[in-house]
Amino acid sequence: MNPDTFTVNNSFTKSIYRDVYPAVDPRNAELSKAGKIVLVTGASRGLGRHGISFAFAHAGAKAIIITARKIEALAETEALIKKINPDVEVLKVALEVTNEDSVKAAFKTIGERYSTVDILVNNAGLFGSSDQPLASADPLAWWGDFEVNVRGTFLVTKHFLTFIGPEKKDAHLIYLSSGAGLMVIPGGSAYSITKLADLQMAAFAAAENPHLKVMAFHPGIVLTDMATEMFKPYAKDTPELSGAVINWLASEQAGFLSGRYITANWDVKEIIARKDEIVEKNLLTVGLTGLNGQVAKNLTKA
Repeated sequence: MNPDTFTVNNSFTKSIYRDVYPAVDPRNAELSKAGKIVLVTGASRGLGRHGISFAFAHAGAKAIIITARKIEALAETEALIKKINPDVEVLKVALEVTNEDSVKAAFKTIGERYSTVDILVNNAGLFGSSDQPLASADPLAWWGDFEVNVRGTFLVTKHFLTFIGPEKKDAHLIYLSSGAGLMVIPGGSAYSITKLADLQMAAFAAAENPHLKVMAFHPGIVLTDMATEMFKPYAKDTPELSGAVINWLASEQAGFLSGRYITANWDVKEIIARKDEIVEKNLLTVGLTGLNGQVAKNLTKA
């Protein structure tokens, strides 16, 4: 069994990485987040803690706002961030993403300390309905993924955009999507559909807010508590890689990727080299194969 099978087969670039490499190292001066205020949802564990929050600490962010359903769950994340960078400000905020009153209250708390947020990483997510074929799925479990991954992500997006206002021209909004959103794996419909929805939500957020930079991001296959047994043999991507690439996405180098999808494993140097191709051909976006007039042309010939 080759642990790189899925990664290679789903790569846009010739080279792949499964851990941090120089071009995305958050300690690079050109990727510095000095002066930036970052908001990370779902930061009590997993990617939110070990990948995303830590990367922005290494990048020298002014402040990292971390959220979780229970504020006490964030104490260890705060301590570890401070260990990496004692100078970074850390604000812990209780947030239940599926509850609009909680989302409003969270941004009220943030607003009491900061006038804006420069980077939002919509990381909070749920994979609660694995092995749930449509015919036998438990409706509550199946829909639970939608409550967190779609409704929750929408609510945080909505109130983030309201909070920063239309005058904010340099903010970044990054959605944690998944390669699962582009695959059909029997029994995994709920999670897959929600992650496809997140990918499209990013595209809509970019189209409706062209002054912002918005990306959908697949973290690769990371051994977190959300990893299924099927994918555990392939889970060789480090959380640090995801955090590093997200920090890179929130830089000027990646601005042309707004409205698009990227995977943690792809070589960012190759992506930059293919910038013109990506933009001109509108690559790394969701579409439907067989269109572009081909169906109509074939019918006309017949």
